[in-house]
Amino acid sequence: MSTDLLDQARAWLDDDPDPDTRTALDRLLDAAGSGDEGAAAELRDAFAGRLEFGTAGLRGALGPGPNRMNRAVVSQAAAGLAAYLHTRSGTGRTVVIGYDARHKSDAFARDTAEVMEGAGIHAFVLPRPLPTPVLAFAIRYLGAAAGVMVTASHNPPQDNGYKVYLGDGTQIVPPADTDISAAIDTVGPVQDLPRGDGWEWLGDDVLAAYLDTVAALVPADSPREAAVAYTPMHGVGGDVVLAALVRAGFPEPRVVRAQFAPDPDFPTVSFPNPEEPGAMDLALEEGIEADADVIVANDPDADRCAVAVPTRDRGAGGGPAYRMLRGDEVGWLLGWWIHERAVRAGAATVPGSYANSIVSSSLLSRMAASYGLEHQETLTGFKWIGRIPGLAFGYEEALGYCVDPGNVADKDGVSAALLVVELVASLKAAGRTVHDVLDDLATEHGLHATDQLSVRVEDVRVIGDAMARLRATPPTEVAGLAVESFEDLESGVDGLPPTDGVRLRLAERTRVIVRPSGTEPKLKCYLEVVVPVSSDVEASRLVAAHRLADLKDGMAAALGI
Repeated sequence: MSTDLLDQARAWLDDDPDPDTRTALDRLLDAAGSGDEGAAAELRDAFAGRLEFGTAGLRGALGPGPNRMNRAVVSQAAAGLAAYLHTRSGTGRTVVIGYDARHKSDAFARDTAEVMEGAGIHAFVLPRPLPTPVLAFAIRYLGAAAGVMVTASHNPPQDNGYKVYLGDGTQIVPPADTDISAAIDTVGPVQDLPRGDGWEWLGDDVLAAYLDTVAALVPADSPREAAVAYTPMHGVGGDVVLAALVRAGFPEPRVVRAQFAPDPDFPTVSFPNPEEPGAMDLALEEGIEADADVIVANDPDADRCAVAVPTRDRGAGGGPAYRMLRGDEVGWLLGWWIHERAVRAGAATVPGSYANSIVSSSLLSRMAASYGLEHQETLTGFKWIGRIPGLAFGYEEALGYCVDPGNVADKDGVSAALLVVELVASLKAAGRTVHDVLDDLATEHGLHATDQLSVRVEDVRVIGDAMARLRATPPTEVAGLAVESFEDLESGVDGLPPTDGVRLRLAERTRVIVRPSGTEPKLKCYLEVVVPVSSDVEASRLVAAHRLADLKDGMAAALGI
């Protein structure tokens, strides 16, 4: 190990306010000094640079050092945010802070509150671990200048994160992220940061206001009879979702008890993300036992909502079998339902515009056109979707849905869950299912089918190499389909800000977008095919499934992965 690295580590050790990470760093130094190559590699990585503050705020593995999530890094981030807020003219002097149940989340929230108070900004802290959408709601409800949510969403248990919102309730976007990052870079030793103890715990009134707002989304005359199975996936959504459903008049759902209590170790799942293979197994078992009309799941901070529904065919034993809906399918259903509810209430359509991320299906744009609505496509993330003027509904295919943008300008897995249950109950009362609605949409607009090729890597350089190869030698055909256009999203397309990714438009209304994940070490390919429907929707689905399978194989070959 170099002398510079040892000096840097010892200086960090002296400034670290957390006895846990000081002990961990002490042990790491001892092990590395004794010739442990693994410890030496870990030490080098922990001090390889500062954890980057970007448009997602901070997110990374817990541990000592500037390249990890810890109390020192969080304190510096809070000081940088406070300095940034002081530069904004007309900005109030309050910040509201929320946190989930991950390891160290409560400590990070307290550090943020103390540093804010020390910087002359009054801090309110939510009363206990609560969903991210409650924090997004509280910013507007309290008229705060900014908000901080301590969460790593659906990342593995060893991670935590720090998400920043401004006073309009939306997540930060450039140039705010770079301005805050620059302010963080000027922060001196953590031990020298002024801290205050005047911050306040909020009571349950903010949560009650949020629940009232969510429950009010369901009209009084809407059917309420639906058997629901639900899991919060060891996160903080459980009590809030149950309270919202009951407050809205729905029967209390059947819950996955093994996953109901918040647990930062997520013991029953490999990754606490409903999209990951196996993550929904217990929920699907619960749904079968309950003969549920719908199965709903949240990710650990409850800003995402996953849905499974009974298949048209019964299971082999005569009981229900279930199919996970793709994120795009849930987005189509909610887009249809929000418009349908407005029409049933006597309006021509819902006021406002629809929006979805660039990697989501193109079907919502066709639906919006048929409803006489404007539609906008954004970069990935609700930091973009949530700030669309006049937004009525927005979604991204990664299970994020904004159904009440006037109150929560962010993805909200709680309110989305309520509208999904309302939709299922209303269809059930009419003798229909979500499959009927999906068939109707396919018949009217063409059968849109989406899939994803997602590759998790240990070495993130693999992702950069694959993107470089794709840009250097764009394919002329994939899976037998000619590439009609190849767009590098880094140069900006369709008026969107530059981002790391490429878009391929192929023959026969086929589209591929390739981009690195913004939150995980993954390379993702987002695939969409559109197949005309004559009279047999299922036949069109089979054609689409074959095309998607061929497309996935073709893109894997094109990327060399």
